[in-house]
Amino acid sequence: MAPTSETLTAERILEATEEVLRRHGPAKATVVDVARALGVSHGSVYRHFRTKAALREAVTKRWLDRTSQALAGIAADERRDPGERLRAWLAALFEAKRRKAGDDPELFATYMVLTGENVEAVGAHVADLTGQLTRIVEAGVAAGAFTAPDPTATARALFQATGRFHDPCYARTWEDPSAEPDFEALLDLLLRGLRRS
Repeated sequence: MAPTSETLTAERILEATEEVLRRHGPAKATVVDVARALGVSHGSVYRHFRTKAALREAVTKRWLDRTSQALAGIAADERRDPGERLRAWLAALFEAKRRKAGDDPELFATYMVLTGENVEAVGAHVADLTGQLTRIVEAGVAAGAFTAPDPTATARALFQATGRFHDPCYARTWEDPSAEPDFEALLDLLLRGLRRS
């Protein structure tokens, strides 16, 4: 294969892998396909990712990290009232997941397969998201806006309670006309439960 003019980086490999997965699907995509898309030998890809499984895990983590990074800014925005911040964070999570499912359904289906293979990456992602939620709840408690004796447990409960609006197994329901009003009603209920009386 002719060498490419650009330096081969892990990021370039991950970008090419995402495109190959979109085109071929997770069952048929191979490291050779990724190498071909980059114009390099498959050995060059293996120098960055020792196995096909490691490459697929890295692509999965990259995909999940995009959501985490987008939400981190909301979680850290101390200028916002904690209730407003919590509402904005949960709404952004719902919108990010809904956009991923709706904008590129083939790639979304591919990632559902990959997340099933990479339980550790998914676990780390959920831990990161519940950690962000915990910080929002802690800020609400510190400001006297929320009652939550155990902010970590409360954050996990909030994440689980809103699962219908971010767990990919519910993706087919996200475009239902009732999804948005149901989501808003749930947020209202959760925030009323958290507020000090």
